[in-house]
Amino acid sequence: MSGVIRKVLVVEDEALVAMLVEDALLDAGFQVLGPAATVDEALQLLATGERPDAVVLDLNLAGETSTPVADILAARGIPYVIATGYGASGLPPGHQHAMVLAKPYDPAELTAMLGRLCAV
Repeated sequence: MSGVIRKVLVVEDEALVAMLVEDALLDAGFQVLGPAATVDEALQLLATGERPDAVVLDLNLAGETSTPVADILAARGIPYVIATGYGASGLPPGHQHAMVLAKPYDPAELTAMLGRLCAV
């Protein structure tokens, strides 16, 4: 990752999962933004916070779809990984080409995927 610290926004509603993701990202040398547990929190962070280099996006946030967040990320050209238990078949319209990480996943898979996304 060429010595540049990459900022990753974590959008995850399960506190334990968010903490595990945050720890894995910090251990891999990423800076963590968030985590955001709701669509509103994620949208607010994107509107007022630092621009992330990549985003880990849980597709289902306490029963609410995070598609509005994915739409903004796509429109702004911010790369994102969709973490979902539904697999690629459950991706929202317009996001079928997003990178998918099937839950449950190994944190090493996530950091490797983000490393590839941030290297682009």
